[in-house]
Amino acid sequence: MSFWGRINLGVWALAALLVVNGCSPVDSSPQGDEEKEPHFVLGDSRFNEMDWPGAIDAYEQALEVNPHSAQAHYRLAQLFDTKQPDAAAAIYHYDQYLKLAPEANNRDVINQRIDSCKQQLASAILSLPSTPAGQRQLDALLATNKLLQTQVETLTGQVRDWNVYCASLQATLKASQTAVNTASPDDITQQPQQQPVTQQPPNTRATHNDVAARKPVLTKPKTRTHIVASGETLASIARKCHITLAALQSFNPGVNPKKIKVGQALNLPP
Repeated sequence: MSFWGRINLGVWALAALLVVNGCSPVDSSPQGDEEKEPHFVLGDSRFNEMDWPGAIDAYEQALEVNPHSAQAHYRLAQLFDTKQPDAAAAIYHYDQYLKLAPEANNRDVINQRIDSCKQQLASAILSLPSTPAGQRQLDALLATNKLLQTQVETLTGQVRDWNVYCASLQATLKASQTAVNTASPDDITQQPQQQPVTQQPPNTRATHNDVAARKPVLTKPKTRTHIVASGETLASIARKCHITLAALQSFNPGVNPKKIKVGQALNLPP
């Protein structure tokens, strides 16, 4: 066999040995070759075409072929950070990129982006409603809370008046019992019997006839209506009519706040 023939035979034998030992071109290729993987190339093409969902799908397939592709993780992190906002996914892929490329020159920039994504997650969780609809709901809740506080104060005053009335009855009864216990039998027989004087409870009358005569006649309150004008919303109508949004909605249970029409009649509390 010639010299070149023996060399070719040795090359083929070495290649066969590598295949038997489980080596592959992907495993032994330099890190830069991961950008030549077909799915990665497709992802770059779709990225240049601004097809963000398509690019994400292609880079994810590239990771299925080569889970150690740092560049595929980096591309996905950029997409989820700026193009298809998903702060949690962006943080995950940034972390994977730094683990696979510990000597990356842009490590400081990546850490800054991770901190920014974490701040976005925190603000999304802790932020109060800032939309006009959310603000209107908050205003309605505050108005309802104020009305309930007023009702509680009124009821508290009524309870206080009844407590005073009950205390006065107990004092009168106790005084009467003390007088009976200290009086002699002669005093009791000589003194004419007096009718006990009782106090009337607050807002009551002495006789049943007076109560019956003053019994209020219940009349059905007149129903008010409002005709929706152009540009009006339930919240603006409630403010104009000096009622709460919750009360307006309770008198119009079948009305969709987002679908009120000009000329539509709304019921108002009496």
